[in-house]
Amino acid sequence: MYTLMVVVFVLGYLTIAFEHSIHIDKAASALITGVLCWTLYVFGMYDIVDMSSIDSWFIAQNTGDEHHLIANWVTHHQLLEHLSEISSILFFLIGAMTIVELIDLNGGFSIITDKITSTNKVKLIWIISLLTFFLSAALDNLTTSIVMVSLLRKLISDKQDRWFFAGIVVLAANAGGAWSPIGDVTTTMLWIGGQVTAGAIVTKVIIPSLICLIVPLGIISFRMKGDITRPEKMHASSHGSEVSSKEKNLIFFIGIAGLLFVPIFKTVTHLPPFMGMMLSLGILWLVSERIHKDKDYETKRNITVMGALRRIDMASVLFFLGILMAVSSMQSAGQLGELAMGLDRSLGTSEASGVVVVSMIIGLLSAIVDNVPLVAAAMGMYPTAEVGFFATDGLFWEFLAYCAGTGGSALIIGSAAGVAVMGIERIDFMWYLKKISVLALIGYFAGAAAYVAQSLLLH
Repeated sequence: MYTLMVVVFVLGYLTIAFEHSIHIDKAASALITGVLCWTLYVFGMYDIVDMSSIDSWFIAQNTGDEHHLIANWVTHHQLLEHLSEISSILFFLIGAMTIVELIDLNGGFSIITDKITSTNKVKLIWIISLLTFFLSAALDNLTTSIVMVSLLRKLISDKQDRWFFAGIVVLAANAGGAWSPIGDVTTTMLWIGGQVTAGAIVTKVIIPSLICLIVPLGIISFRMKGDITRPEKMHASSHGSEVSSKEKNLIFFIGIAGLLFVPIFKTVTHLPPFMGMMLSLGILWLVSERIHKDKDYETKRNITVMGALRRIDMASVLFFLGILMAVSSMQSAGQLGELAMGLDRSLGTSEASGVVVVSMIIGLLSAIVDNVPLVAAAMGMYPTAEVGFFATDGLFWEFLAYCAGTGGSALIIGSAAGVAVMGIERIDFMWYLKKISVLALIGYFAGAAAYVAQSLLLH
């Protein structure tokens, strides 16, 4: 069953990659893959789970023919544990998408798009990329990618041009999130776990992350020519004339403030980020209901949260669910942990070169499987030391934050930002592989080289 799980995961991965060739939506493939992986896991529990880790009292109460109940209980417990983490991500995603859609319905993004007047592709891609880079450090790479793709829809009408810009947004969002303690979930894990401090991760990783973005942009600048075609001006909604300039500005600024509030709420309360997102959505919902209370029912339902909820692409949310379920099954079964231990046995981490290589491989693997379980496995394998590579703000942890944060850009389903953009814009996996992946890898290795050079100079 252990091997069969890997086979099913790979086959599911391929069906997602070739969704346009086989004409099967990636959400269906992801859901089937996720459920099948967990089904195989429960059937193979005796080969996978170490029963000695289960509470001895529980085993004593379930012996003989009832021994299979232990396996079912363990699987049920692990599934619910993973589901709590997955649900927090999905609720966060739904909340962020609803806020963004509500701002869009009220024409709020015109406040930004009206100020971006350039149609030159090179100039525009630099503006969008740098804006994404710094915004993702203040928000996070997932929220920022959703916001920026919504902006691109207002700026670029041609689908192929918009896809290319969206691909670079993924790269920029992941690079921007890597150097901020709240910009990427793996960096946040390392920060909360005490492996890195906020000041060190910002000062030591921002330059490699910036180079990870600037090098691909430099290559693009020499190859890209021409101007983009702006879409025709449209009302905020079918009843856009009903939204006044004051109402549009109010919704925009409260919405953006709500998104910025999420990391602050998490820092102060230590509650999961989706709680802050739900609070921000609730406040914006209340405000939108109040300012539009005098409008007729048909207009109101199209420019308040009810209208925004109807525009959310639930297929993308279900795709996210399936992918995360599949990865979590392999985390519970132990394949990811064994992969990390295999890397350590093969390469070693007693020397700086081994630390660098292990971190870079983990970063590249995060493009195939989720970076969260990989980083979690690394955190479990290497306890924080007093001095050396594994000390707080040591070489391994800082470099791992960079690699895990940016390595996922190599494939569009390698990061939360990529999955969100793929769902919103319906970007083809193979198209991203051909157009963006090489640029992402060049940036990844350039940033890694910058970090190593920086470390040699500083130490």
